[in-house]
Amino acid sequence: MEIKIQSQQGRIFKNNFLEKLTKSTPTITITYYICLIALFFYLSSVFTTLNFAHTIGLYLFGLMLWTLMEYILHRFIFHIDDYFPECKRLHYILHGVHHENPKDKERLFMPPVPGALIAFTLFVFWFIFFGWNALALMAGITNGYLLYSYIHYTVHTKPTKLFMQKLWIHHLKHHYKYPHKAYGVSSPFWDIVFRTMPPEHPNERKKTN
Repeated sequence: MEIKIQSQQGRIFKNNFLEKLTKSTPTITITYYICLIALFFYLSSVFTTLNFAHTIGLYLFGLMLWTLMEYILHRFIFHIDDYFPECKRLHYILHGVHHENPKDKERLFMPPVPGALIAFTLFVFWFIFFGWNALALMAGITNGYLLYSYIHYTVHTKPTKLFMQKLWIHHLKHHYKYPHKAYGVSSPFWDIVFRTMPPEHPNERKKTN
């Protein structure tokens, strides 16, 4: 599959300070989200009486739940202009700038400030259903996001081999050929479930076997 390499950077805000808040690096992202995961575990030990097994169970459930959240966010929020054309500016801020400049390494992660706001919002949402047990769940969801970030960064910065090659091809199809398909990044599972898998060509099957 031919890939057009784009390395320029887009700009979201005219204000330099706000613009800096839209960018991140692997070191910042990994450090920040590992600390956030640790914080959720710590708060869970303080505010709940969950034993170790139940804590890990909720954490693992959160990891799996993230894959569905990732699909829903990517399809319906990050591509909101597909459903509400008047939201093009919001789409550009959330995701359009990434589609316009997919090789921009500073915008392959959710930066800490908006990441913190999203994490808090998600915690409040899951608190409605799980109470304080949502803290252990959020540790898993946040870890799922961190794994997703690693995969997303890898598939955008270099061709991958072995087990990640299928994910690499799957995601690049979304960027360069089928923008309304292949919404899953860390897994194509929900694309299969919701029938948004892009077509597979015979030569691709040979490359990934």
